[in-house]
Amino acid sequence: MNFQFSEEAEALREQARRFLEDKSGREKARAIMGSGASHDAGLWSEIVALGWTALRIPEEHGGLGLSVLELCVLAEELGRVVAPVPFTSSVLLATEALIAAGTDAQKAKWLPKLADGSAIGAVALSEGTATPGTRSSLNIAGGKASGVKVPVQDAAAADFLILSGPDGLYLVETKAPGVTIAAVETIDLVRRSSRVTLQDAPVEALDGGQAALDKFLQSSAVLLAFEGVGGADAAMEMALAYAQDRVAFGRKIAGYQAVKHRLADMYIKNQLARSHSYYGAWALLTDAPELVQAAAGARLAAMDAFQFAGEENVQLHGGIGFTWESDCQFYYRRARLLTLTLGAKSHWSDVLVRSLEQRNAIAA
Repeated sequence: MNFQFSEEAEALREQARRFLEDKSGREKARAIMGSGASHDAGLWSEIVALGWTALRIPEEHGGLGLSVLELCVLAEELGRVVAPVPFTSSVLLATEALIAAGTDAQKAKWLPKLADGSAIGAVALSEGTATPGTRSSLNIAGGKASGVKVPVQDAAAADFLILSGPDGLYLVETKAPGVTIAAVETIDLVRRSSRVTLQDAPVEALDGGQAALDKFLQSSAVLLAFEGVGGADAAMEMALAYAQDRVAFGRKIAGYQAVKHRLADMYIKNQLARSHSYYGAWALLTDAPELVQAAAGARLAAMDAFQFAGEENVQLHGGIGFTWESDCQFYYRRARLLTLTLGAKSHWSDVLVRSLEQRNAIAA
């Protein structure tokens, strides 16, 4: 079991970090917050030009055909900068759903467009407080769907949506008759969210049924864990930099034991999350039987680390950390959003416990 990334993946990490530090600082996120745009179109065009949207798409559909490990690297680096682009929705989620479960016709139509950036995808999993993948109130019959999905990130920018239904995954085009998209405000003001209402909207089923939906949620948990690890590391580094600069009572606050303990707690949680995420990436890459528990473990550890780092970053900045002018809010807001994107902590805890019980029963 090797948790190391290849030299090629590490080279991609270096390229991505240099590019994002130069092109996507937190000022980009702040600019989107103050605008009505769904995302930073200029930054997205540059990401497309780098080939990141084509990373996992097979070569026969115009992609690069690389492995999920390279995608994990990009997820982490984009998480560090809270990039105002639909990368999570389109590349980490919608593209991966099509690669894994799309029909031949769906792949032929959408994958080349996703690769060259002429189309953007998003996923519609949430139905209010219902946990994605456990139940769906969508009414699907005769190739038509009716119901509401909310909140749906990046729906306003998307050309199609991957829906979770009562028995699997479905695809609907956003401009199809019967599809209405209305903006809703969530805690994250950088990634736009919407209410998607379907009224006899034409939908196409993806292959695999409920099994494909379950596998999609597991792979998504791993990929979003890497985004969470990137955000947690960036929040910790931001808190550390401030602590090493801020002077109180004649000394830098990084020298106070209580502050050291908080920073150490952040570091420990981040490293634990990274270990779980690497284990999840290995299980996803090799389609290991441990994928269910590995994905749940990665999800729980990464979201715990990101949420903790986001909160502690605000606290260590003191009063300024609570203001609109402070950039601390970006990581706090994104952590809260990601924590609920694929279902609450209680759901993934149940998934982990059930998978461990099944494993132990088999071993006995």
